[in-house]
Amino acid sequence: MNKTLLQLFTLFLLLLTFKGRSQTPAWKEVAPGVWKTIIGNPDQFDLLKAAGVQPNLEALKKLGNPGFPLPLEDISAGIFEGTTSLRFPLVKEEQLFGFGLNFKTIQQRGRIFQLHVDHYGGRDNGRTHAPVPFYISDRGYGVFVNSARYITVYAGSAVRKDSPNAPVPKDRNTDKSWTAQPYSDAVEMLVPAKGVEIFLFAGPSMLDVVQRFNLFNGGGCLPPRWGLGFTQRVPTVYSGNDVIAEARAFAEKGYPLDFIGLEPGWQSKSYPCTLEWDNTRFPDPEKFVKTMKEMGIRLNLWTNPYISPESPVFQKIKPLSGTHTVWGGVVPDLTLPEAQHLLLGQMEKSQTDIGISGYKIDECDGYDNWLWPDVAMFPSGNSAEQLRQTYGLLLQKMTTELYRNKNTRTYGLTRASNAGGSSFPYVIYNDYYSHEDFITALINSSFSGVLWTPEVRSSKTGEEWIRRMQTVCFSPMAMINAWADGTKPWSFPEVEKEVKEITLLRMQLMPYFYSEFAKYHFEGIPPFRAMNLEQGFNIKAITELKNANLGENPYAVAVTKEIKDQYMAGEYLLIAPLFKGQTEREVVLPQGKWYDLYTGKLAGDGEIIKITAGLDKIPVFVKDGGIIPMMPPLLHAPAAGEKFDLEIRYYGTKPGHYLLYDDDGETYNYEKGDYSWREIIVTHSRNGKLAGSISKAEKGKPDNIGKVTWKIMTE
Repeated sequence: MNKTLLQLFTLFLLLLTFKGRSQTPAWKEVAPGVWKTIIGNPDQFDLLKAAGVQPNLEALKKLGNPGFPLPLEDISAGIFEGTTSLRFPLVKEEQLFGFGLNFKTIQQRGRIFQLHVDHYGGRDNGRTHAPVPFYISDRGYGVFVNSARYITVYAGSAVRKDSPNAPVPKDRNTDKSWTAQPYSDAVEMLVPAKGVEIFLFAGPSMLDVVQRFNLFNGGGCLPPRWGLGFTQRVPTVYSGNDVIAEARAFAEKGYPLDFIGLEPGWQSKSYPCTLEWDNTRFPDPEKFVKTMKEMGIRLNLWTNPYISPESPVFQKIKPLSGTHTVWGGVVPDLTLPEAQHLLLGQMEKSQTDIGISGYKIDECDGYDNWLWPDVAMFPSGNSAEQLRQTYGLLLQKMTTELYRNKNTRTYGLTRASNAGGSSFPYVIYNDYYSHEDFITALINSSFSGVLWTPEVRSSKTGEEWIRRMQTVCFSPMAMINAWADGTKPWSFPEVEKEVKEITLLRMQLMPYFYSEFAKYHFEGIPPFRAMNLEQGFNIKAITELKNANLGENPYAVAVTKEIKDQYMAGEYLLIAPLFKGQTEREVVLPQGKWYDLYTGKLAGDGEIIKITAGLDKIPVFVKDGGIIPMMPPLLHAPAAGEKFDLEIRYYGTKPGHYLLYDDDGETYNYEKGDYSWREIIVTHSRNGKLAGSISKAEKGKPDNIGKVTWKIMTE
């Protein structure tokens, strides 16, 4: 064979190899508006298998059946040297959201991530507490890669030489429109596995996409009513007597309190953990728990999953653990039913059987210098990487089932989650402490099927304290985490009055928040969500080019100013927090009229407004026609069967409509249909006056509503 023929033959083989690496996936509709494809041979263990949840198909049907949202021919995948590459198309001006719990950025086009469960370290690079491999486009579709691997993402940052939209090369020396990041027309991903399962979610709106994703993962969680009250986490080595004294102080001072969190000192030893009570600080745990319950207070226990040699389950769980230890404790392989059974058995025996109401699951996220390394091996055969990506999910699933078996709802905290965790009653927290970034994370949580709390721990001034307290009371969990410094709501006397008012407002809004969480469960709508998911959000009013010098460059990517300091709380409320040092701010109002929560006065009509606010109020605006059901400012959430009065506030001029949810507030009986939706309507009567009505509870269904009064806020 001559040299020319050899070169041609080699080129032919290379072309065949390249062609074999790439394929156009075949898609199958697996639920209304949800399509699946399988590339190669996926891992047997993935995110959805770890979570073990089932899609809510009935709810998905109600969202309709839109068509496939992307050009089939523009989606490609390939497998080479044990890795799977994926490519999804982008168009000009398309914007992306999601890729997990980010703290600094909302819009993700042009960014590069390695999605990796870890403690958030201050950069949006994919290492975070919930690196959910799911993204949403403002063109009305979402992509989910169901893999428990460290996925590398190029979110519109790379350019193929055969791209039909490839940017024209420019001379940096002479062309001012030159940019270091040229236009890219695709999202590309690299999955370190020989295959992968992919899901595509249709809209048509971004909120529809989010709803489908949440419902496909079982629907959102529905906390017990008490979980939406106020919680205080006490210092690490508090004794039972210290905890009782703290609860009494809350009651005497008139501050609401529904559950107290005990930190590591409740255990005889921690880091690693024994999962046994310390008999010096808590000599009679059962009596202590009973005393707290009689005071109207539930208890939540901190723990991490690394088992001390002094734990009663250590010897049995040791052979069911990984090759490496954490702080000298073994790491149970929680993909093994036997390991789960041993861990849950100890928790049930010494904790939940005596009335403990929930857990704070710590240290399951990361820090490479102390967590098990990727070279670790586990008896199940699942890799250290896969365990890292799913450990938080597995712990949530296990403990949720522990309470489900008792027909008692729980609500707790976790440091790690992932896709599939929507239905688990857990809120993410961390040790990072930027107030502004906490709000960005709260916004981003709505794109990823997780909950996040901007917890309050400490402050340098009363101003910072009240600003943090205001936002935490408009989040999934209203919490002070005083494990290190013992702060109390009244720690800053100069704002004590304002702090009490906002905590009591949180209690007043419980019927509204509880109904919004019910919509999260039944409809997949996040209770706290980004403005980008709100219909009529006037994003065009704040559009700007990334580089003002781009001019008419056909490859310019129009980007919008990120709105990461305001968000929606439920159907009707827009929250616009202020931060330390701020006395005024701009608020972008979606289309339509919006009213001040406190006064009912018109605030604006689909425009950008500038507001000022003192320390006494967090700016909150209500959509035209908004109906806000409120209860009296109780110090504890209503117990099962306890009736509470309702004040229904109406804002605006449009006819109003709201669905108020009701059940026993504590059990899983709602899954058997033991719940009710009460329809609230406000209309104009013939004489022009506003008139309101609320439907009666169905016969045999929960009815916890007492006296109903109406308050028309807008004159």
